[in-house]
Amino acid sequence: MAEASIREHPNIRWFILLTVSVGTFMSTLDSSIVNVALPTISTAFKTDLETLQWVVTGYLLTISSLLPIFGRLADILGRKRIFSIGFILFTVGSALCGLSTNVFMLIGFRVFQALGASMLMANSQAITVAAFSPHERGRALGLTGTTVALGSLTGPALGGLIVGLVGWEYIFYINVPIGIIGFIASQIILPDDKPTEEREPFDFYGAFLFSIGMVALLFAINNGEDYGWSSAPILLGIAAGLILLISFFIIEQKVKAPMINLSLYKIKPFAIGNISGFLSFVASFCNTMLMPFVLQHSFNWSPEKIGLLMATFPVVMAIIAPTSGYLSDKIGPVFLTTGGLVIIAMGLFFLATLNIQSPIWYIMIGTILMGLGSGMFQSPNNSSVMGAVPRHMLGTAGGLNALVRNVGMVVGTTLAVSVYDARQNRILTGLTKPTLAQQVSASLSAYHTVMIIGGVVALLAAFLSMSRKGYVSGDLHKVQRS
Repeated sequence: MAEASIREHPNIRWFILLTVSVGTFMSTLDSSIVNVALPTISTAFKTDLETLQWVVTGYLLTISSLLPIFGRLADILGRKRIFSIGFILFTVGSALCGLSTNVFMLIGFRVFQALGASMLMANSQAITVAAFSPHERGRALGLTGTTVALGSLTGPALGGLIVGLVGWEYIFYINVPIGIIGFIASQIILPDDKPTEEREPFDFYGAFLFSIGMVALLFAINNGEDYGWSSAPILLGIAAGLILLISFFIIEQKVKAPMINLSLYKIKPFAIGNISGFLSFVASFCNTMLMPFVLQHSFNWSPEKIGLLMATFPVVMAIIAPTSGYLSDKIGPVFLTTGGLVIIAMGLFFLATLNIQSPIWYIMIGTILMGLGSGMFQSPNNSSVMGAVPRHMLGTAGGLNALVRNVGMVVGTTLAVSVYDARQNRILTGLTKPTLAQQVSASLSAYHTVMIIGGVVALLAAFLSMSRKGYVSGDLHKVQRS
């Protein structure tokens, strides 16, 4: 009876958004909270960082390889079912991670945890879009963007506090009560969706090719700098990944019920939004990866001071995203997405002017600009992407949108590190014993180069985003959503 009364509430859509936000916050928090604990975990398990990196890498690879698969399964089996199972797996996986007695158990349970995280991430946008009318969609996705920003912001600070007070295990245990609450809420609040494609078979062969291909390719991209880009494991990973993914796309055009319906990319707002979204994450993560390293080693800043500065990005994004989403419902996505990307580029170009005497307020201008631009861009872009696809394909579209975000982060990080190292090594070549001043100068010069490249990528995304002109939020492919 309680379930029926809640589902008949006139504001049920906001209860649905709150339930989805619990899963979004939990999975985002876990992505950012673990990095803070890695040094402590390394000491506890007496393991090296090369092995320990798989605690993060295994989680990332698993999520990236499974997002479209669980998006498609949700279209077939129902989004509520997949989302609820995601809560269960993530919660159980979190508890098992905390109970790990060695690093290999922790890595294995992180992969298990990632199964649940990918179910949550793949369906959060689809459930939100299905619950809201086109005229409120941008506002709802803007609030979801705020949840993502708050998860990213809370993670490092909360992680440091938990590790310092009670131990690293509790960064995983904290997910257990949140996950239980989220699962109960999903059972009571989320509608019992009846998928329109439940009779269609699942493309197991395509899923296998895609998941293995993505793991191989992302492994190579993520580890190329460590192993060496010309090393056998990296070359083999790139070759295997490309062969498997090309085979996947060929097969998907022939099967009756493909895992990824490539006709989605014939929908202009979906294709433009996906590509510009990918480029925006590449551009942003050029700075996200390098800035803490440069500030600590070249500016000699304390971790607390770096954390304060880095927090400005998600704080500004959390403030701007709901307003941007609301405005996109009124004026459409073009001005906000294009303008946001231009502001991201301005922030990156501004950071390319830093020198060793730059005060914190000066550097903060760059991070504030990037937070402002990201807040303007993300909500309208997600609304444009998800509003353009047929309702029965929302799960697949949401999975692909989340995949684009994850791959953009990986590519942006790899691009930043590779260019930074190459530029710095080139400057220092020929100096047998470079002085500290020379090392700092080389580091800053390399950082400037990466920021300029990131800014150019953001401008390229802005140019692409302009081409969605004529599509207004609320009128996006109404014919497609029948």
